[in-house]
Amino acid sequence: MVQQTWTAVDDYFDGLLVEEDKALVAAAADSEAAGLPAHQVAPNQGKLLNLLARIRGARRILEIGTLGGYSTIWLARALPAGGRLVTLEVDERCADVAAANIARAGLDAVVEVRRGHALDLLPGLAGEAPFDLVFIDADKPSNPAYLRWAIELTRAGSIIIGDNVVRDGAVVEVDSPDPRVQGVRRFTGLIAEHPRLTATALQTVGGKGYDGLILALGSRLTRGTGGAPASSTRRHRRHRRRRRHRNQ
Repeated sequence: MVQQTWTAVDDYFDGLLVEEDKALVAAAADSEAAGLPAHQVAPNQGKLLNLLARIRGARRILEIGTLGGYSTIWLARALPAGGRLVTLEVDERCADVAAANIARAGLDAVVEVRRGHALDLLPGLAGEAPFDLVFIDADKPSNPAYLRWAIELTRAGSIIIGDNVVRDGAVVEVDSPDPRVQGVRRFTGLIAEHPRLTATALQTVGGKGYDGLILALGSRLTRGTGGAPASSTRRHRRHRRRRRHRNQ
């Protein structure tokens, strides 16, 4: 009953607010027909990615994990004239389906599907950085490594998004034997500790079930403590206490 309600609410809002055109519908259908995992974002989540890229004014977007290109199309449609999106995919079958879907959407001139292991491809993107938005939606055990490269390839004001971080609530299980859960937990911890990132996480429910995402914003190291991670704020407070003690 709960899942039925979530799906019905998604359908209601999607019908009013989400413009899923023929290219997007075909991309989802062809991905399913090709036997790809049903891991693509929901239509309302694709629209959210599109809006975030537009709000940021992103001209360069990096996607780690293409699957069938559904989220790629949403993101690429947010690009202004002269914008570019690079998406990385290790599975040849997924890359083939994605390339066809992207071409049908008329976006093959602005989207490049690069094939191979993301951790092998990411170092080669240094000359194309900085990226304004990075969407991480690939194998979760590698999320910590993907995050390090995302930070390296972005700048102050860039957005980093990590998908599927709630794992049906398993993210709270400290001793989970699932490497995907542990990858997400390490990913989240690294974001929390990094002095250049300020972030939040959202739980989501809907037609795709129960999950969530992390949204992080890159900041300059010289920022005030108001938007700093808790660990950075604690270090700042300890420093002030030591300084007051020395001056007494």
